[in-house]
Amino acid sequence: MTVSEAAPHSHGFTGDDDSRLKALLDKEFLVGAGWDWETMVLSPPADHPTLGSAVCRVPGCEGLVEHISKGVCGVCALRMARSGSNELPDFCTKTYTVGVGLCAVGCARPWESRRRPLCATHGHLQGTVLQIPIDEFLARPDLRPLPGFGPCSVLACTRLRNSGTSPFCKAHHRRWTLAAGADEGLSLDRWCRTESAVVEAGTISLRGLAERVVAEVLYGLQQRCAENIKTHRAVLRPLCDELRRTQVGSVTDLPEQTRRQRRYLQQSLVAHCRRGLSSPETEQAKDIWDLRVFGHRSSLDFTVIGLPWLRTAAKRWMAEDLPRRRGNNAPSIWLYTLNSLVELSTSLQLQREDHGVDLPLLGRPDIVAFTNRLAFLQQSGTLSLNRRINILRHVRTVLASARSQGLTRPGQPLAGLPEDFCLVTEDIPRRDRSEGPGRALPAEVMRQLCDGLPLIETMTTCREVRVIIELMMDTGRRPEETCELPWDCLERDKDGKYVLVYDNLKCQRRRRELPIADTTAAMIVDQQRRVRDRFPEEPLAGLKLLPAAKMNPLGSKGFRPHLVTERHRKWVKALPPLLIRHGGTEIEFDKAKVFPYVYRHTYAQRHADAGVPVDVLRELLDHESMDTTRIYYRVGVQRQREAVDKVTRHQFNRNGKHIWREAQALLDAEHARRAVGQVAVPYGTCHEPTNVQAGGGACPFRFRCVGCDHFRTDVSYLPDLTAYLHDLLRNRERVLAAAELDDWARTEALPSQEEIRRVKDLIDRVKQHLDDLSDEERADVEQATTVVRRARQLTSLGVPRVRAPQPDLRLERE
Repeated sequence: MTVSEAAPHSHGFTGDDDSRLKALLDKEFLVGAGWDWETMVLSPPADHPTLGSAVCRVPGCEGLVEHISKGVCGVCALRMARSGSNELPDFCTKTYTVGVGLCAVGCARPWESRRRPLCATHGHLQGTVLQIPIDEFLARPDLRPLPGFGPCSVLACTRLRNSGTSPFCKAHHRRWTLAAGADEGLSLDRWCRTESAVVEAGTISLRGLAERVVAEVLYGLQQRCAENIKTHRAVLRPLCDELRRTQVGSVTDLPEQTRRQRRYLQQSLVAHCRRGLSSPETEQAKDIWDLRVFGHRSSLDFTVIGLPWLRTAAKRWMAEDLPRRRGNNAPSIWLYTLNSLVELSTSLQLQREDHGVDLPLLGRPDIVAFTNRLAFLQQSGTLSLNRRINILRHVRTVLASARSQGLTRPGQPLAGLPEDFCLVTEDIPRRDRSEGPGRALPAEVMRQLCDGLPLIETMTTCREVRVIIELMMDTGRRPEETCELPWDCLERDKDGKYVLVYDNLKCQRRRRELPIADTTAAMIVDQQRRVRDRFPEEPLAGLKLLPAAKMNPLGSKGFRPHLVTERHRKWVKALPPLLIRHGGTEIEFDKAKVFPYVYRHTYAQRHADAGVPVDVLRELLDHESMDTTRIYYRVGVQRQREAVDKVTRHQFNRNGKHIWREAQALLDAEHARRAVGQVAVPYGTCHEPTNVQAGGGACPFRFRCVGCDHFRTDVSYLPDLTAYLHDLLRNRERVLAAAELDDWARTEALPSQEEIRRVKDLIDRVKQHLDDLSDEERADVEQATTVVRRARQLTSLGVPRVRAPQPDLRLERE
C-alpha cells in the first residue's frame, strides 16, 4: 500500500474577494494568537483575552483546560475518568502535558513515551540489548542520531512518522488500523485529507483546509477578538475538523451544525467575513442588507415587498436615511417603514389586474383604494388608528423621496409613475390630541417598585441589573444610554455638585451633563468599585460602568438593553399586585404599563410636579424641541378644570380676605368668562379692563398689584408671592446700600415698607388658611396646585416676571 506524501491542501485564492479577505488579516492579531503560516497551526497563549484558556485546576499541573465544564486539562480528565471519581486530585506529582517530543539522542524521530524519551530503535537498544539505565545509555560516546522517516501522511497532523513501515505517526497508525478494519473500502488518500489532528493542549490545526477557509476562520476570529467575544477551543477545534472532513471551499458551504455553540460560531465567522468583503455600495445592491456594514445592528429584508419598483424606492430612501439615525432603536424605525410599504404593495397586488406592476396605469384611484383598505382594517380591529396613521405617513415619505431623488425620470426605476399617485395631507387622519394623564407612573406605584428592588438581585443574581434600573429611575436616561455609561461617568460641576456625564446616543450628542443627587452618586461610586475589583488590570478609559456579565473579558462591553428589558419584565411580574388609591378604595395598577422607558416619563413628571420650568426640563431631558418635552408631562382639560375649581375655593383679594365660591356653581359660561376677563400677572390674576385688553402689559398703576382692588390670588401662587417678597427685601437692601443715588432716585427705587407689609400679611393669611384645613383637604389642594402650576408653566405670559423659586434639579426617588 502506498500513499502520497503529505502536503498542504491548496485551493488558491482565485477571486478578488479572496485576496481582499487575506489582506484584511492583521499581523499583530496573528502574532498575538500564535499563528504560524509554516505549520498552519494556531497556538494562542493561555493569557490571550479571547482565545486563551485557563490553566488546569489540578494542583501542580500546568496543562491547559480543554473542556469548558470540567476545568481540567485532557490528561487530568483522563486520569479522573480512569479513577472513577469526579473529584479533583489533591496533588499532582508531575507536570502532565499532551504531545510528542524528539528522541533524546538527537534523532529526527519521535520518542516512544515521555518516561523513555527515545525513538523505537534506540529504545530497543537501551532496554533490550544493553539493558542499562537511560542516563548511562545517553552518556555512551558511540551513540549516533538516526535519520527520520518524514512527516505523518495525515494532512492535519504535525507529528513525525513512527517507523519506516507506516506512513503515519503512532496515533494515526492506530486510528487508521481501526478505521480500515471497520470499512474495507475506505480510501487512504481521502482519509489522510479528512482525518483530524491529534488533540494537543493549546493548539488548533488548520492544516488540510482550503486556503479560503483558513483565511475565513482567521479573519472571523480576528473580528471576534476585536469585539471581545470569547472563542473556546473546545468549540473551534471540532468546527475546524468538520470543515476538514467535508472538504468545503468556504465556511459558508458547510452544512448547518447541530451543536448550538458550534452553529453560532459558524454563523459568526460567516457574518464577519461577509461584512469584511462588503461595503455600503455593494450592500445596497442586495435584497437583504446587513446593517452592521452601515454602522448599525440587525438586518433589513426587502424581499417582503412584492413589487420590484416599490422595493427599489424603499432601498433608495433607506440609503439616504441610514446616516441620519443613530441608536439602538433606528433599525426598528426602518423595519416599521418596510412593513408600511408591504401594506401598499399588498393593496396594489390584490386590487389591480396587473398587480401594480405597470407603473403608468397607476393613479389616484389606487391611493384611494389603499386608504380605504387601511380604514377597513382599522374598523375590523386588525389595525389601530395610530398604526394606520403611521403607515400612511411612511408611505407618503417614501413616495415623496422617490420623486425628489429623480427616480420617476425617464430611464430610472420608477419612470412613468403618475404625479397623482401620491398621498396628500387630507388622506391621513388626524391623531387624537386629547391629553390624557401621560405615561408617568403614579407616586404610589413608584414607592412599591422601589420597595421591591432587592428582589432583582435575588432573581437574577446580578447586581448590575438593579443598578441600571435604579439609575433609570433617578436620572431618566434611556435604557441604551444607561447601559453604555463609561466607568468615569461621574464628575463635579463648578459648585462642587455631582453631575452624570453620558452620551445621548439617539441624537448623537456626546458628553452631556446631568445634575444628580448625592445618593445616586454614592450608588455610582459603589458600582465603580465593584467594576474595578472585577477588572483590576484593565485601563479605566475602556471600562464600562455596567459591564456585560458574559463574553466580556476586558470590561469594554456594556449590558445589553434587551437583557435589561427581559429581566425587568420578569421582576415586575414577580412583584405583588401594584395598588393605587382611587377615591376611597384601592385598585390594582396594570403591570404592563411598567417598562424601562416609562421611568424617563416619570422622571419628567416628578420634576414638573416640583415646579421645574418646561425650558429647564427640556435641558434635563436633552431635547432639541420644546414640543417633545411637553409630550412627557401634560395636563388634560378636564383635569385642569377640576384643579381650577378646587383652587378657586381658596382665592384671596389684595387684603388677604378669603373669597369663597362654590366650585359647582361655576358654569361653563363662567369658566369662559373667567378665562377672557382676567389676565395673569406674576403672582396672581388681574381683572383691570385696560390691562386685560393689553394682555397684561399695560397696567395703569405700574404693577402695584397688592394695592389694587382688581388683583386676585389663590394658594397656587404662594411660591410666586414668596419669591416676590424676597425680591422686595433684596431690592430694598440693595437700594439702601447704594451711595451713588440721589435722594429722589432712591425714594423712587426703594420698595415701600407698606408694600412689603401687605405682601407679608397676604402670605401669612394664605398659609393660615391652609393650616386650618384638614389633612385630606390640604392634600387635595396641594395636588390641584401642582396641576394648575404645571399648566401655567406651559404658557408664556408675556408680562413682567419676578424671580421664580429655584427648584431642586437633583430630586431623589421617594
